[in-house]
Amino acid sequence: MKAFYADHYVLPLPPGHRFPMEKYGKLRDLVSQLDGIQLENAPIVTDTQILYAHDASYLIKVLQGSLSPEEQREIGFPWSPQMVERSRRSAGATLAAAKLALKEGIAANLAGGTHHAYRNKGSGFCVFNDSAIAARALQKEINPKLKVAVIDLDVHQGNGTASILENDPSIFTLSIHGENNFPFTKEVSDLDIGLIDGTGDEAYLAALHQGLEILDQQFKPDFIVYLAGADPHEGDRLGKLSISKDGMRQRDEYVFQYGLDRQIPIAFSMAGGYGKEIESTVDIHLQTIQTALRYQQKYL
Repeated sequence: MKAFYADHYVLPLPPGHRFPMEKYGKLRDLVSQLDGIQLENAPIVTDTQILYAHDASYLIKVLQGSLSPEEQREIGFPWSPQMVERSRRSAGATLAAAKLALKEGIAANLAGGTHHAYRNKGSGFCVFNDSAIAARALQKEINPKLKVAVIDLDVHQGNGTASILENDPSIFTLSIHGENNFPFTKEVSDLDIGLIDGTGDEAYLAALHQGLEILDQQFKPDFIVYLAGADPHEGDRLGKLSISKDGMRQRDEYVFQYGLDRQIPIAFSMAGGYGKEIESTVDIHLQTIQTALRYQQKYL
């Protein structure tokens, strides 16, 4: 299985910044030790591909560094050339994984899941929406009839993704998230399942089972973009849910088994994770990679 990375494009963040930039390098170090994984440097996403999901005026501001202080605050990163490069590589990694998954069943982006980026603005540590870009690029560059499902299991609603794809019947957006968590004004996905604070394994997995059943009944996707956020885990400082490590493994198995049973290719990204201990977040992401590796071998 191939996994694309962009962690060597590091943002110059101020001391004490709460974005866990170092988790990506730690994860790649551990993934590099797994048998059956081939790591690849993330390609860059092109301007044309970004424009599948974003307005030209917004792209120009990002490229030229003319984002206002307010726009930079909403993104959560100060503008820098490294921010632009890393954002393009992160989206390029999801797209590369998606194109590869069409051939090999499953492929990974060791970053990505930038689901708070809207068509005309960034938000919540997200500059470009990699899931929307990848879904649209598959349709425009590979198969215009491809039906894509975005299964977003980050603890925060995929508000940007829902907004960008709101009137697109060819892409189904499913978000299972903390109802009382960021973003506090939610957008409308094709299917939203909001969970109360403290939700545990049993209720979470039941919600996921229900969500996948509805997806199957209403849409029957040909391709899945899966956001495997680590932040529903009980050890996450921003998550507000109480999912055990084993529950997180079962969550991933539900999604990969759903794809395997129907021979639906899956491209997945790590999305969020803000563990009280960064090692716990890296451990959850690593478990997702290990689970995907087992399922990818079954596709072949």
